[in-house]
Amino acid sequence: MRQRPASRAQKKRGKPAAANSGFNPAIAILAILYDRPGQFTSIDELADLTSRDAAEVRSALERLSEAGHGLDFSPASGVSLRRPVKLDGHLIERGLDTRRIGRNVIVFDELDSTNDAAFSAARQAGADGLVVLAESQRAGRGRLGRKWLSQPGGGILMSVLLAGEPELPQEALTIAAGLSVAQAAGRHCRADCLLKWPNDVMIDSLKLAGVLVEVRAAGAARATVVGIGVNVYSAPPESRLGRPAACLADHASGQIERIDLVRDILRILDGWIGEISRGRLDQLKNNWLERSAMPNSRITVQTGGRKVTGRVIDVSPLDGLILMDDAGNRHILPAGTTTVLE
Repeated sequence: MRQRPASRAQKKRGKPAAANSGFNPAIAILAILYDRPGQFTSIDELADLTSRDAAEVRSALERLSEAGHGLDFSPASGVSLRRPVKLDGHLIERGLDTRRIGRNVIVFDELDSTNDAAFSAARQAGADGLVVLAESQRAGRGRLGRKWLSQPGGGILMSVLLAGEPELPQEALTIAAGLSVAQAAGRHCRADCLLKWPNDVMIDSLKLAGVLVEVRAAGAARATVVGIGVNVYSAPPESRLGRPAACLADHASGQIERIDLVRDILRILDGWIGEISRGRLDQLKNNWLERSAMPNSRITVQTGGRKVTGRVIDVSPLDGLILMDDAGNRHILPAGTTTVLE
């Protein structure tokens, strides 16, 4: 099921005007129930809050149930929204207050790839900042042609489209996206969320999330998509992935709602995109370095068909990882063609 972006009028808080022909009671009821975790709300109260009668409220609840939202009913108390909540574009957009990304959010039950879906919208007017999410992907991918594995509903599969000016440097976006996920995830868990070059978010040395930044032609211009995958409630088994992975729920400080985590990621990423647009890269670099154990570490990387071993001396948001090899030679290693070997 595709969920269409809400209008600005639908996203205003408070009691809606009954005369608003664009008002969708199902969206309003979903928001009310989401804001009352663990609570039941009576049909009469929902009718009062939405300026609809009880029959219309029941019809709206049926539509929410058909869309996949879990609802618990009590004859004495009313209705409650089951947790965790299915991803919903309206709940993510509501009050997001970002400058560029997240003005329109679309959620699919299943897609081949959220990156591909975002690119397909790049030529449409007003597509800049579009966010595409899916509960499941048939052909999700990571860096260097690898598959991104995830269980349906077990994580965040998200792509952000940047189709406007200025075109932002791919290296800086890779750093910003990984940092945004680490900062957002860190608000929801007990463990430190660290960064590993070029695009991995780690917990206890296990991969929690990854980033894939792609650039393609979009008519006469070019579009960039920032793809983000996060293991929230589950992680791919080691037998399929080839190495153990982490999920956020195992390290959570409380119950995690993916909607809240998506909103945190988008807000933080939107701020970093603004900094990149203004050429302010020092803070981005410093924040990335603070969350990485790589500076001064000795690593071996695969780059351009060869292996390089040396000490990490810096990271550049425009150029990549900077490595000094054993002979004293300085190497600048771009994210798109460099892999840190285990």
